[in-house]
Amino acid sequence: MISTVVLSEGQRTKANEDKKLETMRHSAAHVMAEAVQSLFPDAKFGIGPAIKNGFYYDFELPRSLTPDDLPIIEAKMSEIIASNIPFNRQEVSKGEARQILASQPYKLELLDEIPDEKVSLYRQGSFVDLCRGPHLDSTGGIEAFKLVSIAGAYWRGNEHRPMMQRIYGVAFASKRALAEHLEQIEEAAKRDHRKLGRELDLFSIQEEAGPGLVFWHPKGAVIRRVIEDFWKDEHVRRGYDIVYTPHIARLDLWKTSGHWEFYREHLYSPMEVEGQEYMIKPMNCLGHILIYKTRRRSYQELPLRYAELGTVYRYERSGVLFGLARVRGFTQDDAHIFCSFEQLEDEVAGVLDLALFLTDTFGFTNYKVLLSTRPEKYAGELESWEKATEILRQALARLRIAYEVDPGEGVFYGPKIDIQFEDALGRGWQGPTIQVDFNLPQRFNVTYIGQDGREHLVAMVHRTVLGSMERFLASLLEHYGGVFPVWLAPIQVMIIPVADRHLDYAHHLESELRSEGVRVKVDGRSERINLKIRQAQLDKIPYMLVVGDKEVAASTVSVRLRSGEQATSQTLESFREGIRLAIASKSKGLSL
Repeated sequence: MISTVVLSEGQRTKANEDKKLETMRHSAAHVMAEAVQSLFPDAKFGIGPAIKNGFYYDFELPRSLTPDDLPIIEAKMSEIIASNIPFNRQEVSKGEARQILASQPYKLELLDEIPDEKVSLYRQGSFVDLCRGPHLDSTGGIEAFKLVSIAGAYWRGNEHRPMMQRIYGVAFASKRALAEHLEQIEEAAKRDHRKLGRELDLFSIQEEAGPGLVFWHPKGAVIRRVIEDFWKDEHVRRGYDIVYTPHIARLDLWKTSGHWEFYREHLYSPMEVEGQEYMIKPMNCLGHILIYKTRRRSYQELPLRYAELGTVYRYERSGVLFGLARVRGFTQDDAHIFCSFEQLEDEVAGVLDLALFLTDTFGFTNYKVLLSTRPEKYAGELESWEKATEILRQALARLRIAYEVDPGEGVFYGPKIDIQFEDALGRGWQGPTIQVDFNLPQRFNVTYIGQDGREHLVAMVHRTVLGSMERFLASLLEHYGGVFPVWLAPIQVMIIPVADRHLDYAHHLESELRSEGVRVKVDGRSERINLKIRQAQLDKIPYMLVVGDKEVAASTVSVRLRSGEQATSQTLESFREGIRLAIASKSKGLSL
């Protein structure tokens, strides 16, 4: 059975503080709604929940809001807060609520879905809302807030419903905490991977091709190739076999697997080929199962570990697409492990070790581990779910990994472990995931011959250790702010000749370094040297080798770092050895 989670005193204190903060943020959403109502008396109200770091509210308004409206709404909110107006809860029948909310169609829709005959309304000042609460005693309890943005949002997240205007705000328990958060928002805007992708010429999403489809430019493709080569080498070292599978397969496969039943809203429509229905793949797992089943397997062959950088396609609504972080076509660093039940804990522990090794290598030193349990809609037997969950728990305990339980967030075919790593700004990104599956082996009769000479179902592990190449590159870009460590930088060295007469020597250096596998270019433009140095810094190139008369005569290089630091002159051999070690060690710094 799954054990009960016991919170420490510190965890209980933090949970209470988080609850108070959530209540304050929800109350701020109601104050914002009252402020909007005072400015737009005919406003129609959607929902206004508390969210991480703040709140939002959805409105239908007579005109489109602009950023200039936010200070006006903020000023009205400050008036309401200063008036210290009480939040009053009122319990009424649904009939009374319909009369009170008669001019609010979105509230009436929500009201109709409430099964209880009595509902709660919250009032403050002239504003009344259908709400379960809780709220603060009065508006004066809202300490520090700021409205930060306006966005469009479909009602109920449905693209076929009206588009509403959503105002986002942040709120904290102190002005200092708010100021720190606003500074973080400003820094996050500088690190936005979409902005950096354009500035550094790494990738694009072309409207002509369609939203959510990524084009990797040469420099972005270099970073991806370096990561993929490292990924492959590490997997081979740990006993994985690299495989490749087709992008389409017959629809019947996805019906047998259960994806057509449980996951259809994310699948693209089938296509007809010679009278047969085919579907573009949303996952790689079925291809790996078919490879496994090409012949009878013995217990002596297990475990089998198939790994693939497989591109898959899933339908995401256009409203949720977001740069590289949420796309329609992406490449998973996927693998599936086929093993006996007795080997399962060892295999899960091995995946955890690999996942945390990669997380640390890429510079994500802080992370959170979640154990996600059985969702409401699931496949398979309850006993299998409990057994799988306990195995995941034991693997975590063996490696002494602290984790939190995330109830009901497992996938439909099994429980999972998720690792969410934090970037330099403390923001969480979805990373490795490890999922035990007792469902697909049963559906596809994936078996092996045991020591007893009989057939047994395999235990199957689905896992990714980076997530997807697209989302992982987004997280790396924002974590480093585009200032990649030398081993990941698309251009590692820029050679800058002082004048045209130094070009021959510059190209000689380029050839020598390139033969060592260094990614190097020569800036041969007839421009001022300071402009060339500035451009290399903007391109975030780790090393600049400035060469002039002195360097040509002495066969040396003058090394400059992208930080602006000027290193001493050194021989090419000395520089080559230093950068070779920095790349091989995957150093985070630039010391040579």
